[in-house]
Amino acid sequence: MKKLISEFIGTLWLVLGGCGSAVLAAAYPELGIGFTGVALAFGLTVVTMAYAIGHISGCHLNPAVSIGLWIGGRFDKKELLPYIVAQVLGGIAGAGILYLIATGKSGFEIGGFAANGYDDHSPGGYSMLAALVTEIVMTFMFLIIILGATHSKAPKGFAGLAIGLGLTLIHLISIPVTNTSVNPARSTSQALFAGGWAIEQLWLFWVAPIIGAIFAGLVYKFISPEEA
Repeated sequence: MKKLISEFIGTLWLVLGGCGSAVLAAAYPELGIGFTGVALAFGLTVVTMAYAIGHISGCHLNPAVSIGLWIGGRFDKKELLPYIVAQVLGGIAGAGILYLIATGKSGFEIGGFAANGYDDHSPGGYSMLAALVTEIVMTFMFLIIILGATHSKAPKGFAGLAIGLGLTLIHLISIPVTNTSVNPARSTSQALFAGGWAIEQLWLFWVAPIIGAIFAGLVYKFISPEEA
């Protein structure tokens, strides 16, 4: 139970910190943080939670990460579904808090609410195929970073920094394409509040990250298996 509570809190923080920066601060007149600030915010949520709850739950914060770690032989299958449920619920709670804050401003319109999308709902107008490729590849690389940084032979104490900076880089690359998901829990939480098109396109932001995570788990298990 402690692990699940930790995953709930961590995913709440990821959504509130990352999506919150996008909704509240990215386009603030003259002082907005822009894409770079949002990318850094997502990375910082992972870094801070890695050192806060990593020793409790492993700090997955992401169904795709849990699946990739399971495929890579680093995570027990029996814990997979409970982790995913905790992550999705934590993300929804984070989005709910963000909604309460954002609607406290007179005239606020929910708009896209930092939801992920493609075609007309891609920040740069990228196609579904471009979005699919982006999310698969970015999630693949994210899991390669995670599996490598947490390997028993990796330098100790630096995994949180490597993973957080990796997520920052992923956002710097892919925010214009999909608003960056690589995390089905993050995508689900925002889509539930944005509704409409965001719900209709949500399938891609479950399918693509899971595919990327599975490939990464298989590849890393082959190139650098964890010693028994």
